[in-house]
Amino acid sequence: MKLGVALRLGRVSNLPTVWTNTLAGIVLTGMAVNDARTVPILLAMSLFYVGGMYLNDAFDAEIDAEERAERPIPSGQISRQSVFVSGFAMLAAGLAILLWVGTGFGASTGLWPAAGGIALAAAIITYDWHHKANPLSPLIMGLCRMLVYITAGLCFLVPVPLAVWLGAFALLCYLIGLTYTAKQENIGHVKNAWPLLFLAVPALAGLFFVTDHPANLVIWLIFAGWIGYCLRLVARRGPGDIPRAVGGMIAGIALLDGVLIAAMGQTETVIVCVAGFALTLAFQRFIPGT
Repeated sequence: MKLGVALRLGRVSNLPTVWTNTLAGIVLTGMAVNDARTVPILLAMSLFYVGGMYLNDAFDAEIDAEERAERPIPSGQISRQSVFVSGFAMLAAGLAILLWVGTGFGASTGLWPAAGGIALAAAIITYDWHHKANPLSPLIMGLCRMLVYITAGLCFLVPVPLAVWLGAFALLCYLIGLTYTAKQENIGHVKNAWPLLFLAVPALAGLFFVTDHPANLVIWLIFAGWIGYCLRLVARRGPGDIPRAVGGMIAGIALLDGVLIAAMGQTETVIVCVAGFALTLAFQRFIPGT
């Protein structure tokens, strides 16, 4: 497999948002991100994401042949079977790493990280297998990202603290609005605007979380301003506006992570999230993120 094909299949331009999700899941447990478990958890979540993207293309190969013939499988750059094998192999590798994290670091949480990984893999496969014409697909996609928070948290504490669940719910709402918008890419406009109201939940929740620390309003203002810009693209409906809005919203995941991390008082990690946002936008210029 050529490197360019591998990168496109995995939508690797969006990986920085997976990394910031992972860091947010760790911080929301009250732990520091310089723990020895952080790197293997980041690797595991990266494998889940890239593997899931591979499976997305493999399951969608027939539809892509009609709607997106330039994609790697319908264009003959790689076989569908190879993509299936690679995708499932990456999910298995991610599970193996989580099992090691749970059992190989002394005072750890046993099989709980692997259990979270199994739930995440199940959500990924469910979405990839049946997301076309499925009205619940935005919810399922949201669960995928939500489970990144929860699984990262399970690597440190069982049960995970309330802060993790609240942050995961905010992320779920954000992904519902984002995924609904992404489902409209091919038609160039949004049929119904009401699902975009889900984007207001993390914005309002984020504002509530950072009011105790006025300095943290900076990251919230960046997040809210960016979402406003993306929604303006959706409303404008010009050529290419919906894909640009979707790519921007994906990058905005890192900013939401930053807002939640700011509420926990870890300012240095907030800077990492802003960098993840910028990296995602930069990488999307070379590798399509949607």
